Amino acid sequence: MGAVTRSETGVEATDGGTDPGVELDGVSVTFGGVTALRDVSIAVANGEFFTLVGPSGCGKTTTLRTIAGFETPAAGQVRIGGQRVDDVPPEERDVGIVFQNYALFPHMSVRENVAYGLHFRDPPGDATTEERVDELLSLVDMAGMGERDPSALSGGQAQRIALARALAPGPELLLLDEPLSALDARLRERLRVTVRDIQQDLGITTVYVTHDQAEALAISDRVAVVNDGRIEQVDTPERLYREPASRFVAEFVGDNNLFDGEVSATQPPRALVDDHEIRLPESADVSTGESVAVCVRPEAISLDSGETTLTATVENSEFLGDAYRLHCTWNGRSLLVKTDARQPPDDSIKVGFDAADVHLLSGE
Repeated sequence: MGAVTRSETGVEATDGGTDPGVELDGVSVTFGGVTALRDVSIAVANGEFFTLVGPSGCGKTTTLRTIAGFETPAAGQVRIGGQRVDDVPPEERDVGIVFQNYALFPHMSVRENVAYGLHFRDPPGDATTEERVDELLSLVDMAGMGERDPSALSGGQAQRIALARALAPGPELLLLDEPLSALDARLRERLRVTVRDIQQDLGITTVYVTHDQAEALAISDRVAVVNDGRIEQVDTPERLYREPASRFVAEFVGDNNLFDGEVSATQPPRALVDDHEIRLPESADVSTGESVAVCVRPEAISLDSGETTLTATVENSEFLGDAYRLHCTWNGRSLLVKTDARQPPDDSIKVGFDAADVHLLSGE
């Protein structure tokens, strides 16, 4: 099948329109009495690019290793292609894996590395081993480099060979554990597009682990934010960024301004934050006196205009190339503002934002 688009993915994953690629149902994993995963349930659609993102030690790699079969759940079920695989050893799961360090065999040529998995399984279709290796070297833009020694490869080339090796047997599922983290920023940005393009060309169900939020948002059909062994939110990149479901997601994914307040009126909705009234979205379902957290992204805050205006003090600024990030204070609170002004303002400034740019969280 072709790659699942973002608009299709949400429907398929929730409504069961196609066979699932991989499912975790109430999975918990413990190590020496310490719980690493806590009742994790996710469903990845067939052909979807699904990313796990979160801080170090949150459980995202443990989730990937559980899908691969390297960790055994203390509770719950793992299913691949609708079949339960809890007790199936890793080598018998139809899974290709790319690790952070690539783990290429140094005593084998590039071609031999790519062909390694084909010693244990015939190539998909009617292709010979030679034809399959040539096909994959071309796919990862490494044609003609099959006789090279792995030690002669750059980091980006090694990453692509590791990807080709994982894909060679034609696995049902591809697992990628921070495959770009050892690369420099510019190469990482270029290769994440390569990985996404290959995934779309093959239509292979993919679960990707990263700590890089920008990477997760850029290449995924859906993203799961993991925190302390639990799933905080699963959503499309756009909804995850614009409509975080929890305080943790709001603070972890991108820059954000969060203010705790209390609903002061409902017609139109407004909230008091430090005795300053902030307009809320017209659609806000709130009650007077309710505690809320008001979220406003820095890029939604304008200089001098907006339905809600604040007077802030610029403490310092960062030049980002296409914009300035202003670190401000307002009523003793930190306030981030992103502006494309030609010069960064200083001292006291008036900033504003509209109700449509405000997102609400429960104040709990």
